[in-house]
Amino acid sequence: MEKKPRGPPTNLSLSSSSSLLSFSLSSSPLSSPPMAILLVLFFFVAAIPSVPPVLAAPASSTAVSFTPQDNFLIDSGSVANTTHSDGRVFISDQTFGKYYSSQGRDVLITVPSADVPSRIYLSARVFIQEAVYTFHMARPGWHWIRLHFFAFNNTEFILENAKFSVMTDSLVLLHEFTIDASATNTTKWFFKEYLVNVTAERLSLKFVPVKGAPAFVNAIEVVSAPDILVTDIGSTLFPVAQYNGLVTQSYQTVYRLNVGGPQLTSRNDTLGRTWTSDGQYLQPKVSGNNVSVAPSVIKYPEGGSPLIAPQSVYASAVEMATANVADPNFNVTWNLEIDLSYQYLIRLHFCDIISKTLDDLYFNVYINGKMAISGLDLSTLTGGLATAYYKDFVVNSTMISTPLSIQIGPMNQGTGAKNAIINGLEVLKMNNSVGSLDGEYGVDGRSLGGVNKGTVAAVGFAMMFGAFVGLGAMAFKWQKRPQDWQKRNSFSSWLLPLHAGDTSFMSSKNSLGSRKSQFFSSTTGLGRYFSFAELSEATKNWDANAVIGVGGFGNVYIGEIDDGATKVAVKRGNPQSEQGINEFQTEIQILSKLRHRHLVSLIGYCDENTEMILVYEFMSNGPLRDHLYGKDLPSLTWKQRLEICIGAARGLHYLHTGAAQGIIHRDVKTTNILLDDNFIAKMADFGLSKDAPTGSEQHVSTAVKGSFGYLDPEYFRKQQLTDKSDVYSFGVVLFEVLCARPALNPALPREQVNLAEWGMQWKRKGLLEKIIDPHLIGNINLESMKKFAEAAEKCLADYGVDRPTMGDVLWNLEYALQLQEASSQGKAEDENKALAATAAPAPAPISTPDNHPNALPEQSRTPKEVQAVDEHSGTAMFAQFAALNGR
Repeated sequence: MEKKPRGPPTNLSLSSSSSLLSFSLSSSPLSSPPMAILLVLFFFVAAIPSVPPVLAAPASSTAVSFTPQDNFLIDSGSVANTTHSDGRVFISDQTFGKYYSSQGRDVLITVPSADVPSRIYLSARVFIQEAVYTFHMARPGWHWIRLHFFAFNNTEFILENAKFSVMTDSLVLLHEFTIDASATNTTKWFFKEYLVNVTAERLSLKFVPVKGAPAFVNAIEVVSAPDILVTDIGSTLFPVAQYNGLVTQSYQTVYRLNVGGPQLTSRNDTLGRTWTSDGQYLQPKVSGNNVSVAPSVIKYPEGGSPLIAPQSVYASAVEMATANVADPNFNVTWNLEIDLSYQYLIRLHFCDIISKTLDDLYFNVYINGKMAISGLDLSTLTGGLATAYYKDFVVNSTMISTPLSIQIGPMNQGTGAKNAIINGLEVLKMNNSVGSLDGEYGVDGRSLGGVNKGTVAAVGFAMMFGAFVGLGAMAFKWQKRPQDWQKRNSFSSWLLPLHAGDTSFMSSKNSLGSRKSQFFSSTTGLGRYFSFAELSEATKNWDANAVIGVGGFGNVYIGEIDDGATKVAVKRGNPQSEQGINEFQTEIQILSKLRHRHLVSLIGYCDENTEMILVYEFMSNGPLRDHLYGKDLPSLTWKQRLEICIGAARGLHYLHTGAAQGIIHRDVKTTNILLDDNFIAKMADFGLSKDAPTGSEQHVSTAVKGSFGYLDPEYFRKQQLTDKSDVYSFGVVLFEVLCARPALNPALPREQVNLAEWGMQWKRKGLLEKIIDPHLIGNINLESMKKFAEAAEKCLADYGVDRPTMGDVLWNLEYALQLQEASSQGKAEDENKALAATAAPAPAPISTPDNHPNALPEQSRTPKEVQAVDEHSGTAMFAQFAALNGR
């Protein structure tokens, strides 16, 4: 495919006349100009021929336009206004020169003609010393900043040797930038596009030449962008979670691809953007086929908008090139070079323009080989065919390699078409921690390492000397840590709240300090009130060595109250942690309704001054995971594991059914199952919990949250949460208990990475005993293991409707416990020779902590009885548990 030159993006404009007028009025001083100037300006504007607006979508029922309140278009170096090829008028910076200032000499240069897409590239302003453009904003919010460059030949300056920086008051756009022809295209013209959330009344663009080299610019755009263009929430990968804070970032456009279609210029886009063709990035090209439909057939869902991407983008796509062969099983890949020093916002655009019927296309999306979307079902998400959909991902590039790869491939689920598509792709670089989009230094000279640029040379020797001192201090500090420091500082959310009476205090969304008065009072039913002094004493003045858990809310400390008689866990909120505080509040809201022996209990609280502290029972044996692997603790027996799983299942069953409105935990995993002194299991960490649907609703539509490896694939695919999502996660927990290994382990061979998939493979082979925890071999009843594995397998069904309830799971686990106990009892009796081999009586039913009747062990039943139980799968027989209530 012939590589097309990259066209310049253009801005949002009403018309040539309105563009000029908006610039002149927004740039005028506060005092009224003389009438003569107004008359001249009026006739000058009236003389300019009007042109159609460029901010309109292609004609259709979804046509939309956007009128930018700030619309500065400047042709730098020109002595007259210039009309862009798309009809927009760029104003000469000579016309409004008082908004431009320079500390030294600058030169206006022009070239009569050149192979460029617009005449704005035929003039330039060259800076010898620092220069500033200042723009007065009509409104805050998102703004495009586009800088246009063309290093044309000039007798006085060799523009290809230019080297300079460009920055705003708080953001570095370019740092010691050089014109590298090999990085642009053969015609040497190019542009840099940024998306910045402007919050001040003025925006300054400062050009700073590097000594001995010039700086220059051909044209500048500063134009308002719609608020919906970037919302605050996206998704992260590795692991999958929600990312908050997109509106606080600034962005540089690295790639914007019209996948499967031609290049789209500013005349074709709803916001003056340029979309390049994807052909040069598709590897290999034969793996994908271009498909397209008429743009007019593209629809947008409720809440969607052509401002996100025009119909022309969604009207073309790339699908699998051999999708019609007998068994397609490959991915279509786009490789994109990126700078691994930054995070990136990756926006993927999809629109099903190939299916003939609904629910026929399911496919997977990968980012650098990692699953980004599993089983993408566009017709369910959008409610129809040919309907636009996009998804934002935030990727920390230090966790991936270059080039960045975007892949689509078939789901191979046995139903529907085996195909995959993608319509558009955007990659936006995010500013780093010092506010730079180019290099390690911020506007104030700070580097990513925290050192001011001007002091680097001066402190070099001191840093070398300090390194030796620091190493010694670190070694001394490490020796002073307690031996179990690593265990006690694991990233487990140990203790969470259970009971609070009044939830009205949750209405405030301000900072922690201002929130205090609404959050706690002595009448909220949060239990015992503690003074701050009491809790400081209990935690030895918040000793760092007393930290037993770390979360987004702050730290959890072990403490002793009542003169050391009672150990507690003290969760102290961090005022700067807004995200953690939100989850902190959710725990209170959810669990204020509940009390159960298998949920961690709240003891009391402190609301003194601006503090927000909760006190819980101390779970001395920590999370279940620590007793399975990784901590070198004594191995749990099979009976202990069954009892722990039963306790956790009871807690989840009560969450789903014990309140007037059920609750979905949404983060079931082995670190959230805590063990007390007697290894009684209690569910914890309700920061992600959601109320279950009520009435006719079957699910809760919500962003995907949870822990990678435990996520329900149906919830991940459809973003529809049900209590069966908890059931799926619990199925992963059951395999984790049986095999004593993590849910995900990337260090293992590919087929073993995902525990759920690996365990299911061996279960179906009937060889599950080959992969169980070696500590269990010879100590586990195979029938008990079989019943346990059957329960896990049912939990991991692909579709929620095929999974059991937590009540059914609980029944099967208790049955597995009876089989294990009966087997152990039989072994003991054989060893004591207390039972005749030919007349062994059937073991009596085992009573459980909840005093519910239990089925007889399978060994003592007739074949007919056993068959009846299996056919019921626990559903009907579990009716006796329907009245199970919390304690």
